[in-house]
Amino acid sequence: MKTLQVELEDRSYPIHIGEGLLDRPELVMPHVHGKQVMIVTNETIAPLYLDKALHLFQDYETATVILPDGEEYKNLETLNRVFTALLEKHFNRRCTLVALGGGVIGDITGFAAASYQRGVNFIQIPTTLLAQVDSSVGGKTGVNHPLGKNMIGAFHQPQCVLADTRTLNTLDDRQLSAGIAEVIKYGLINDPGFFTWLETNMPALLQRKPEALAYAVERSCADKAAVVAADEREAGMRALLNLGHTFGHAIETASGYGNWLHGEGVACGMFMAATLSCHQGWIDAAQLQRIKALIQQAGLPVLPPASMSLAQFLDIMAVDKKNIDKKIRLILMKDLGQCFISDNYDHALLQQTIEEMLTASQQA
Repeated sequence: MKTLQVELEDRSYPIHIGEGLLDRPELVMPHVHGKQVMIVTNETIAPLYLDKALHLFQDYETATVILPDGEEYKNLETLNRVFTALLEKHFNRRCTLVALGGGVIGDITGFAAASYQRGVNFIQIPTTLLAQVDSSVGGKTGVNHPLGKNMIGAFHQPQCVLADTRTLNTLDDRQLSAGIAEVIKYGLINDPGFFTWLETNMPALLQRKPEALAYAVERSCADKAAVVAADEREAGMRALLNLGHTFGHAIETASGYGNWLHGEGVACGMFMAATLSCHQGWIDAAQLQRIKALIQQAGLPVLPPASMSLAQFLDIMAVDKKNIDKKIRLILMKDLGQCFISDNYDHALLQQTIEEMLTASQQA
């Protein structure tokens, strides 16, 4: 087991990473401060891991909420089911919520914890690669709205993250690849050595080699923990973690939540951001090709849906949390492993990039 620390003064917390951690209650018990524990999971994860999670918290008064599975259910209606369960079970403000599942479950549970009785504790037990390397760490919580992804939410840090890498064995190949998109992101934003490692070790990740997966999770979490510690509420450098997300969120929103997985949208969005950076002259064609090759090697898309239009992209991208004074702010690249946030790019080149991508997708 490896343990990393997210350093946030009195709200610091550990990230435990390793095999078989769902069998180790001593890792979570110090982070439960009351007697009540509500485990929130979904219909896919419950048959696989709910019994183990209940065993982790067997010394407490436990209850469960089993939600439908899918990004399309990450909304206020589903969130309200968690509140209803908490109220029906008379849970008090010393209760602890436990997010057992992927990014959707983590975001909903964290938002419920941030809001219930104006804030209660929660623990993240991520069971997908995407959640283990990204969404379980950093305290971003929230739900989607038909007009924009993750536009309703709160910053609320967990007490602890327990990433049992054995749960990755039950992921289907598409979900595994979606998680790898976020892993690639860390190499691109600030860790060029990791990007090079991924170019060599992508086959091992896709084959679910335990050592490769454990290293990818640990390195990704270390990169994210450092950024979160420096900029918890995304006042500056934390926005770099959104590389590809402005394009990707537009794809997810336009396609209908759940039709494109989040990681698929991010992968395509990263290549779109890289292409715009290349058009600006900030990275060269050889670097762009390396990015494209790695994304494709992971089994991820580099072209948006052919059904989208330029107007759709621009309208949805205009509804983004990073935007200021109605200017679309993007994470762009100066080099592999060197990104920056800017609205000082050629907006005609942005439109050209989107149109090129859409044309290529329609011709594919």
